Amino acid sequence: MRINRTELADLGTFLAIARHRSFRRAGLELGVSASALSHALKAMEARLGVRLINRTSRSVTLTAAGEDLLASLDAPFAAIGSALDVLNRHREPMKATGRIRLNVLEHASTLLLAPVLPLFHERHPHVEVDVRVSNDLLDVVDAGADAGIRYGGTVPQDMVAQRLSADLRWVVVGAPAYLDRLGTPEHPRDLAAHRCLRIRLGDDSLYRWEFERADEQIAIDVPGVVTIDNTQFAISVAAAGGGLAYFPQPCVESAIARGELRVVLADWAPSGPGFHIYYPGRRQLPTGLRLLIDLIREMQPVGL
Repeated sequence: MRINRTELADLGTFLAIARHRSFRRAGLELGVSASALSHALKAMEARLGVRLINRTSRSVTLTAAGEDLLASLDAPFAAIGSALDVLNRHREPMKATGRIRLNVLEHASTLLLAPVLPLFHERHPHVEVDVRVSNDLLDVVDAGADAGIRYGGTVPQDMVAQRLSADLRWVVVGAPAYLDRLGTPEHPRDLAAHRCLRIRLGDDSLYRWEFERADEQIAIDVPGVVTIDNTQFAISVAAAGGGLAYFPQPCVESAIARGELRVVLADWAPSGPGFHIYYPGRRQLPTGLRLLIDLIREMQPVGL
């Protein structure tokens, strides 16, 4: 049976909706509106004479026919995508095309991607990069992303991961005026007498500040009335004297150099796993994503 271009496009539309279980997320992947996808699916179902997807205001689920169609299409469409990526490798680097979608931690966006993207776009001007910055622990596949960037140790076990940076040193900092007024802690337990800017993680829990010296390790639920999940905001609050804060050292090096912040408990500063990029192992790595990984490893903005 021969398939025409319209039918092929409809199958691609169905596959995106079925994978995401969301018209909105599928629309983001395909670059069209959720309304347009809904109309396309209705036309496809009418032409085939079978309902493929049950949709309500709260959920999108597959019918039995939809489940069968998804099982039949997933592998062949993945193979087509892989074949196109193989062809894309034969292009000259300046002629690489496509779009890559990334879900990255805030720290990774500022420390890793921001220094690299200008040169990446000079080298590969036809590759679009769509970055969603979020500290939430999202499923990159469900979010419609090609890959995510997290700290090592938090990458899902069913993903392929590549290291993109060296391990990072975490430091406690405070404004000189704050430290002159309230004193400098000499031991992590001294933090009980200080105001600390607590850190909210992507799973909505509060981060326990971690310290280590020689063979001694301590994790402290620090006191504080301000809880923050944005680094630049936290740096501004700390520099204004709002309390002590805990960051990867590269995030605050410029503020330290300007004298706005001062490191305390330096001999207790631990090193944590660096950034890793991760993606589903069953998929061919998009050419644009491979080129971006190569450039990050070449430039090493946070070491490697």
